Amino acid sequence: MLKTNHVLFFDSEEFENIIHHYLNQGKVALAKKAIKLGLDQHPTSINLKLFKVEVYVFENKLDIADSLLNELYNLEPLNEEIYIQKANILSKKDLHQEAVDVLKNALKLTDDPIDIYSLIGMEYLFLDKFEEAKIYFMKCVEEDQFDYSALYNMIYCFDFLDQNLEAIEFLNVFLDKNPYSEVAWHQLGKQYFTIKDYKKALAAFDFAIISDDAFIGAYLEKGKVLEKLKCYNEAIESYNTTLKLDDPTSFALLRIGNCYEKLGQDDLAVQYYYKTVHEDPLLDKGWISITKFYRKKHNFQKALYYINKAINIDSENVVYWKYYAQINLQLNFLEEAENGFKKALDLGNYELNTWISRSDILIKLGEIDSAIINLIEASEFYPNNAEIEYRLAGCYFFLGENDKGEYHLKNALQNNKEYTFIIEELFPKIYKKVKIKNLIKTNQ
Repeated sequence: MLKTNHVLFFDSEEFENIIHHYLNQGKVALAKKAIKLGLDQHPTSINLKLFKVEVYVFENKLDIADSLLNELYNLEPLNEEIYIQKANILSKKDLHQEAVDVLKNALKLTDDPIDIYSLIGMEYLFLDKFEEAKIYFMKCVEEDQFDYSALYNMIYCFDFLDQNLEAIEFLNVFLDKNPYSEVAWHQLGKQYFTIKDYKKALAAFDFAIISDDAFIGAYLEKGKVLEKLKCYNEAIESYNTTLKLDDPTSFALLRIGNCYEKLGQDDLAVQYYYKTVHEDPLLDKGWISITKFYRKKHNFQKALYYINKAINIDSENVVYWKYYAQINLQLNFLEEAENGFKKALDLGNYELNTWISRSDILIKLGEIDSAIINLIEASEFYPNNAEIEYRLAGCYFFLGENDKGEYHLKNALQNNKEYTFIIEELFPKIYKKVKIKNLIKTNQ
């Protein structure tokens, strides 16, 4: 018809099927043409007009859609689809509670409630009402054991509510009725994994694999459990199965590398780390694994090369900047190390050792004023901390500000008399001064 412009007759149901097909394919323009042709031939068809509403909603023409829906409601007030589209409009306007109320009215009119249960569940998710959402997704699963979308949403609610034991109870009851549901076994295994019952998790993943021996997700999760049980060879076997079933995933390759490293088979470990980054060059965890590997081997030059790769992918990762700083420090690249610790602090890593490490480097670089500023900032997070106070005392004595030096030295000694070696190591000349020795002796 579209190609020839000849008008052929279709009954309204055929038009509905054509429109439904185009909307499912995401071909909205063709769906609109089919709606127009359909309404030309069947101007009173409520269902075709409802498709028109659906397209208006898709195009965000909510007021036009609402107006047309009101007309349709006057014609057919008991049509459940009118309520569903009304709820869709309310949802688009972020009026989720009103959408729930409308959908509950639709439930009274329908013989097939499962889709409406799912929609109500989703609206409750938008409202962050996870308990209510969970109840409606459970209704979906009870109506249709193969509604995996509802099952996943239900488990999401259990997880958010920290109801792992309740999720386990529900899944066990579900599996009594559906013992070959690989998805349910998989989800049960994940729940057992969360509560650290690794043996039951392993059994659940095994049942998932018995139900579907090509279920890659179950093999991956089984591998993770075997790692927790320190069964590294079996874990490698499980991960290797996924590589045979489908294209290799960077996750599986990375885990195999980690297992080989735990087994002390370093050559194989690093081979798999390289395979990981070859498979997915943008996976920062691959680069960081190679970094850790070379750092452990004291090959700091290579470790530095690979930590830079990781930082290029995720420059906001605090852990990477700390590795960067520590590796540079081990290579005696003080300025780069200081920059790494500063970046970690800028990104919100306020651990004491980060402040202290940066201060010590600044002292070694002779940047005493900067070291003092850094230590004063640190003291806001760790007031009266002896490690900070000894360093402040040394810095002030170094600058000739003896009153401030004395104040911080007394503070330090009051908090911990054992840490005087800090001044000895960082400021050996100051430590040897008679005045400082006397201060330490009289305040101990």
